[in-house]
Parts: sequence; structure tokens; C-alpha cells
Amino acid sequence: MEKRRVVVTGIGAVTPLGNDVDTTWNNIIAGVSGIDLMTRVNRDEYPAKVAAEVKDFNPETFIDKKDARKMDRFTQYAVAASLMAVEDAGLVINEENANRIGVWIGSGIGGMETFEQQFETFLNRGYRRVSPFFVPMMIPDMATGQVSIILGAKGFNSCTVTACATGTNSIGDAFKVIQRGDADAMITGGTEAPITKMAVAGFCANTALSTNPDPKTASRPFDKNRDGFVMGEGAGIIVLEELEHAKARGAKIYAEIVGYGATGDAYHITAPAPAGEGGARAMKIAIKDAGLRPEEIQYINAHGTSTEYNDKYETLAIKEVFGDHAYKLAISSTKSMTGHLLGAAGGIEAIFTVLALKESILPPTINLETPDPECDLDYVPNEARKQEIDAAISNSFGFGGHNATIVFKKYRD
Repeated sequence: MEKRRVVVTGIGAVTPLGNDVDTTWNNIIAGVSGIDLMTRVNRDEYPAKVAAEVKDFNPETFIDKKDARKMDRFTQYAVAASLMAVEDAGLVINEENANRIGVWIGSGIGGMETFEQQFETFLNRGYRRVSPFFVPMMIPDMATGQVSIILGAKGFNSCTVTACATGTNSIGDAFKVIQRGDADAMITGGTEAPITKMAVAGFCANTALSTNPDPKTASRPFDKNRDGFVMGEGAGIIVLEELEHAKARGAKIYAEIVGYGATGDAYHITAPAPAGEGGARAMKIAIKDAGLRPEEIQYINAHGTSTEYNDKYETLAIKEVFGDHAYKLAISSTKSMTGHLLGAAGGIEAIFTVLALKESILPPTINLETPDPECDLDYVPNEARKQEIDAAISNSFGFGGHNATIVFKKYRD
């Protein structure tokens, strides 16, 4: 059976660099960092002092005040980004097409903030004072649920929870839903609002977070002096659409999604498998699924977390997949500017990959000052680069050994 072609027709984002795609992208290309001193929690209580927080976000710009109060921030971000993506796509959802338009939005940890607040209420005031909305505000699938309700999308409806691979798995799985004919369009990506007391405590306890107190230099992927990731928050949502469906309504097309690979390390709950072998297999599967040769890939938006093992092993995985071509690839970690959005990372990084293809400009990896001999590839250091590219991949790897890769190509009819 011939695979249906799938294209990207809309993008929407809420990020530490801006509450829309244009502001975020302009800051990414300018090499601006969205990281600052942590304000959502008392940073004096933690060794990690910085975070990439969403700034000046008003949910009531997108959602009725009463409804917004029944949503955790991770759901508010997802609803806002989805509304922007659907508007950008010019996609009108009505009774005729609602059954063929689905939603697949993931979150790594869901409504952690709601859980903490309501547990405090329970301890201090008893179960009767716990909000009746506690459970539907907390569960990770509620971003998908609320987006579906608000937009009236009645098609394939799901939520992925694969830690830091969540956003990329969500997009890859939504791509397959359309490709096999189960939907004509999917609203998909990732969302996260993890800057809470317990989440920061947990990541500090397992020494994953950077303890560099300088916000602007704390996230430094592939740099010899990297010391952990910086927690970020936000949402990245794209509209995927079957090509003929998009063309029939005259939709603008950003890029084509052509491949998806997902693997498990079967190795360790937090550490990546030696030499990134699971990530290498995900890249190989995705490139094969795309019908491409490794040497046809020109750009990688790396997982690039700024942790010791991830950056080293992702570099080794790239060398394993691409051989000599690894040294001709452009690679960047936009987490140097956005921080690590956990389950939302793959959503926002897919948008950056698509825009790199469309605009022929590659985002930089900022703070790359001291070369690491074990990270010796071209990471587009410190300044964006104008470069025409035809095919690119986005990588995401998560706790639990989840690896996901998606492949995008410049759209040609």
C-alpha cells in the first residue's frame, strides 16, 4: 500500500523565548537565551538557581477565565499553542471534518503544580477542601482532552508520556496515524510546566540540573564545562496534514514529515545506553522510514541536554549512523537557549527544524566556548548560519531509555 504523504501546515508555541512562534524563532536565530534566575520556586532552597520560565503569559488571551482556572499551566500552554497552530494552518474544524481531525499531545509529568497545591490543601484542611477538578487538572492526557474539546476535533485522540522523548514520539505517532489513513489532520506536539518545588527537588536530588548560577551560560550543550541541564517550560504544537487534504484547501506548507524511528535502550532508568546505541538505532530506523540515505541528511536538531553523558553519547551515536558524513553535518542544540522543556522539548524543536528547512537558516548552539575533545562535530557554534538544507532530523531521548527521531524534508510537489 502506498504511504500517504504528510506535511506541516501550522505551528504554534509558548516558550521561554516568547509566547508565539515568531518571537521565539527570532530570538533563537539571534542567539538569545530565555534562561534567567528561577522565580516559580524559592531558589535559595536549591543548588540549581536558574530556569527557562515562560514570561508574561496570560491564559485569558486564549481561554475563558473560568475555564482557565480549571486547567494546570501545562494544559493552558498546550491550548494556547494549539489555537495558534490551527489558526496559522487556516484549518476550520466543523461537523463535516471533525471526525477526521485528531489530537495527540504529550506531557512528561502533567499537572505537577496542581498535585503539589492540592496535596498541601489536603494536609492542612482535609479531603473535603480538595478541588473536584484536581484529577482532571493533573492527569497528563488533559492537554489533549481540552484541546479536542475547545477545537471540536473528534478524531484520533491520544497522549504520550515518554519523559523527554514525549514531544517527538507524539509527533511521530500522529504522523503514522495520518500516513496509514486514520486521520486527515492531527494537532500534535508536547507541553510541560515542570518548574515546581518537588520537580526541582527531584532533579536536584539526582544531580541532573546545572548548578551554574549565571543564567546566560548555564546551558552549554557539547561544551567541555557543561554541568547539567536547565529546566524549561512551555509548549510546541504543529498541525500535520495529509498532502492532498492540505492542497485541496490551499494550505501553506512549511515542510514534509517523512520518517519516524523509536527505540528502547533496555539499559538504565536515567542513563543513556553506552555510546548512545539506542539513539543510533532510532536515527537509522527514521532515515530508512524516510526512504533516505544517511548522507542526504544535512542538519540535526540534537537532543543536546548539556549533561555529560547525553552530549557525549549523542555525538557517538551520530558518528555511528553517519560515518564520515557526521563531520559534514550541521548540528545544533537549541536547549542552549530554551533550556530543556522535558516533554515539550520535541514539540518546540520540531518547529525549529521545520523553520530551519523553510527559512534556510540554522539555529546556533550558544555558550560553546571550550571544545570538548569527545564532542568534535559541527555544532553551529554561537551564531546562526545561513544554509540551504533539504533534509533534517530532530532527536529526543528520555529517562526510561526512550529514543525518538523524526525526519523532515523541504516540501516539493
